[in-house]
Amino acid sequence: MQYFLQGILMGLAYVAPIGMQNMFVINGALARSRRQALLVGLTVTLFDVALAFCCFYGIGAVMDYYSWLRELVLFFGSLIVTYIGISLLLAKTEKEAAEGAVLSLRKMVVSAFVVTWFNPQALIDGTMMLGAFRVSLPVDDAQYFIFGVAFASLLWFTSLALIVSYSGNLIKGRALRYINLVCGGIIVIYGLGLMLKLIQMVF
Repeated sequence: MQYFLQGILMGLAYVAPIGMQNMFVINGALARSRRQALLVGLTVTLFDVALAFCCFYGIGAVMDYYSWLRELVLFFGSLIVTYIGISLLLAKTEKEAAEGAVLSLRKMVVSAFVVTWFNPQALIDGTMMLGAFRVSLPVDDAQYFIFGVAFASLLWFTSLALIVSYSGNLIKGRALRYINLVCGGIIVIYGLGLMLKLIQMVF
């Protein structure tokens, strides 16, 4: 139980800061019905938990062994992140359109996968943090820690989706547009920052 609780606390500390996944869940919850918002939260949880398990059990070793792989992930990841941010900046969001939006399951799943697995910072930070914990934990108790991390992910993303969905009725069309602009701007800056980090690594 001790390691499970430790995993929950560490998992919350890992997913709570504003990032690509949180932006995706917030934006999806505002533009969709409550049921669809919950589906977005659960889908992001699924990919986040899969990433956490991979980081915990050794994806970092591969990236450390092949330095070019980390650079490749940073390059394509920064391009994808910046593209997502620009798409949000250019999107014309209206309250009426948001309320009538039909959730495309395939598009939502692909987008959730991209914001999780094509986020270089998530790969690198997750590998460093979870990989370090894996080494420090007793072999027989390590599974309880990662299950705690997985539970924290489920708790965070589903709660975020539901809270935003319930408060979404208070947000008018213009406010929704401003939220898109803020989210898009943050994501573009984030993507450019990743590209700068890559340049510093190479040169």
